[in-house]
Amino acid sequence: MLRKVDSKNMGASDHGWLKSKFHFSFADYYDPNNIQFGALRVINDDLIEPKMGFDMHPHRDMEIISYIVDGELTHRDSMGNQRTLSRGHVQYMSAGTGVQHSEFNLGENILRLLQIWILPDQVGYTPQYGDFKFDWDARTNQWLPLVSGKNGDAPIEINQDANLYAVALDEENEIHFAVNEGRQAYLVQIEGTSNINGIELSDSDGLEIIEEDITIKSATSSHILLIEMKKPE
Repeated sequence: MLRKVDSKNMGASDHGWLKSKFHFSFADYYDPNNIQFGALRVINDDLIEPKMGFDMHPHRDMEIISYIVDGELTHRDSMGNQRTLSRGHVQYMSAGTGVQHSEFNLGENILRLLQIWILPDQVGYTPQYGDFKFDWDARTNQWLPLVSGKNGDAPIEINQDANLYAVALDEENEIHFAVNEGRQAYLVQIEGTSNINGIELSDSDGLEIIEEDITIKSATSSHILLIEMKKPE
């Protein structure tokens, strides 16, 4: 089963310094029929103006992943971590029993990132932080594993049976992905346009996939993120 999520119909906010599209209910956007997709609770497509960002604030019991699309993200947290990441890099924070952090764009250009929240498989984990500066070419015309569950082999592991992949397809190229029985996936067309099993996707569109293999054919250069996970029973 496939269902397109058109970016034009997503929740949105504009605070001047921060412009966001919400794939699921978040902040002032609330749709009781669009709370989450399995363990996937949040995908926010954020644009942050230079020298602006989120001041120190708390989280708990959530696996939080940031995928940087453009610009630079500078992270600080109550565990003593301070890092700056750029295009194609990934940041992970397991909020667990509680952590505070800030996220700022200290660069000269607009920062675009995907903020992803995944519900953990249990509450009360010890807070953790990690990041990985993936080489961009490692995702060119092939799936690059970014994040996996505890039994996976991606360089970043989270406390949930979920796997994140990225691919950057050249124009008029194609790639396959199997979503097996008992599994589901959520795909974000970050940049470019593509055709997935006959469904056209453009910049910022989403696609729900349940127990169905897909073939992605790029109409233009396409940058895609896919989150594969266990289907709820």
